[in-house]
Amino acid sequence: MSRQATSEVDVIMQDDGRPPHAVVGSHTEREEMFGRAFDGRIVRRLWRFVQPYKAKLGVSVAAVLVFTLTQLTIPLLIRYAIDNAMDPELGGRAALAVVMIIFAVAILINWVASYVQETFVGEVAENVLFDIRRAMFGHLQRVSLSFMDKTETGRLMSRLQGDVNSMQEFLETSVLSVGDIVLLFGIVAVMLWLDFRLGLMTLSIVPVLLLVRLVWLPRARASFMAAHETNSVTNGALAEGINGVRAVQGMDRQHVNFTLFDDKAFANLRAQLTAARFAQVMIPIVDTLTGLAMVIVITVGGSMVMNDTLDVGVMVAFLFYIQRFFDPIRSLTMQYSVMQRAMASGQRLIEVLDVAVDVRDAPNAKPLPADMDGSVEFKNVTFGYNPKHPVLKDVNFRVNPGETVALVGPTGSGKSSAMALAHRFYDVQQGSVTVGGHDVRDLTQESLGRQIAMVLQEPFLFTGTVFENIRYHMHEATREDVVAAAKAVGAHDFILSLPGGYDAELGERGGNLSLGQRQLISFARALVADAKILVLDEATANIDSYTEMLIQKALVRLLEGRTGLVIAHRLATIRGADRIIVLQSGRVIETGNHDQLMAKKGLYAKLYNLNYSSFDDIPDDVLDDGLDMRTRNGNRSNVVFLDL
Repeated sequence: MSRQATSEVDVIMQDDGRPPHAVVGSHTEREEMFGRAFDGRIVRRLWRFVQPYKAKLGVSVAAVLVFTLTQLTIPLLIRYAIDNAMDPELGGRAALAVVMIIFAVAILINWVASYVQETFVGEVAENVLFDIRRAMFGHLQRVSLSFMDKTETGRLMSRLQGDVNSMQEFLETSVLSVGDIVLLFGIVAVMLWLDFRLGLMTLSIVPVLLLVRLVWLPRARASFMAAHETNSVTNGALAEGINGVRAVQGMDRQHVNFTLFDDKAFANLRAQLTAARFAQVMIPIVDTLTGLAMVIVITVGGSMVMNDTLDVGVMVAFLFYIQRFFDPIRSLTMQYSVMQRAMASGQRLIEVLDVAVDVRDAPNAKPLPADMDGSVEFKNVTFGYNPKHPVLKDVNFRVNPGETVALVGPTGSGKSSAMALAHRFYDVQQGSVTVGGHDVRDLTQESLGRQIAMVLQEPFLFTGTVFENIRYHMHEATREDVVAAAKAVGAHDFILSLPGGYDAELGERGGNLSLGQRQLISFARALVADAKILVLDEATANIDSYTEMLIQKALVRLLEGRTGLVIAHRLATIRGADRIIVLQSGRVIETGNHDQLMAKKGLYAKLYNLNYSSFDDIPDDVLDDGLDMRTRNGNRSNVVFLDL
């Protein structure tokens, strides 16, 4: 596992200039598991989420204080009962009855205070947990794709789940720690008030406890960190094995993978056992010190009772206080670790909430008119995922209203980058991209999304019904609209064959459908969206010939009256386009429709005549011939540098 730390907000480019892809479960950065004991900046930021519930939080703190006071009061009642109520001369049975009534009231108050603080603290913590998750999810829905390109999905999930849960634990224990601190100082004060000398002798064991803690804490912390880290490694290996089970079985690596996982699981077992030993070692130490304090009270206090310098009730009260004295110390030690984890988790949560939204609506942004003509134009566009390394330089081309233009070329020629700019997933560094004659930076992103529908190479279906997925882009669409769209793209028959038809539940990412079926649903979704511009990004790259035939028929219906931007490798997919732009190494090699390109007898014609079904199949020497041909012909119009 790599220990090299990298910033999540830095742009880390691959060798070919493409944005890095997220890898679930990889560890390019070691997550800090324990932070500072207290970080005021983090607490102030998180207080914003607590503020709406500060009234309930105040009630919780008050209940904790009342609960603590009853804990301090009960031993004093026992002391009074022994020294006064049990003496017939000082009240006898009547006084004892009064003490018992007061004792019962104190227990009742103790129970009510405990119930109130547990209920209110839990409610506040759950509400704050909910608000933080909502804020993070809402922010991640708006952050720029450049951030998502270089951030691991697994790490984001960890922050949305594990780190938020750490904050919940911190909120719950922080209120209780107030009571623990008050109880600790209260016990010390009451013991010194009851008998100063005996109190000092009893507290003489505290330095011993502090010394033990100083020796124990760093070693325990290291063992807890090792246990946490090995657990993360084991979980990562488990997730990788489950997600890649097809590849594992296909390459007969079950035994190898089991051995690798077994090693990680055994390392985790050893680390967990070590951490458990460190966690448990303090229990007998505290019990021993508690017993030692009781020996002091019984020995010294008993001697003082026999000398009539100490009441029996006071000595009994001391014994009760000693039993309770180490509970808040033990609890505060645990809460110290919780606070450390919470500070580290809070830092990671704030990092996500502070991720800049690079692409946002301008203050005076206007909606894209519904009657816009559907044209797309690039004017002197320069763009790079890292501005220091532009991948588009001075790009100029126009797609006329209702025209279908295909961008073809080898992998990495920049086709998808251009489409991402048209949808304004990213902003250009220079120049402008216009849709319907309007600069996309002057438009609201919502209205732009309504007029541009995209069908990607890997169709993404959401958990839910077929009906919900088809109308995902246009949630107000009726069932009749959905059925009509499915019939138009040839998806109706297979949908009806599903259990439940249009109400059939889809698995994660539509895993219970074939790739072709998922793609047809994506086409139906695009048709229901009724957008003026349709972008097809490798929509037929991974499907069988029969489904491709269905999609070719669906394309005719989809592109009717719409502007089409088709990105493809397969030559058969784009033969019927109004115009074809052949890209290579970021340059326009040729442009024209199929017949015009065939008449030019250039690279496109050569590839077509050689029956290459995909630009990925092109030999390098053929591509070199195409570049030489472009140079000899002096073709310098619409030069596009798309080397993504």
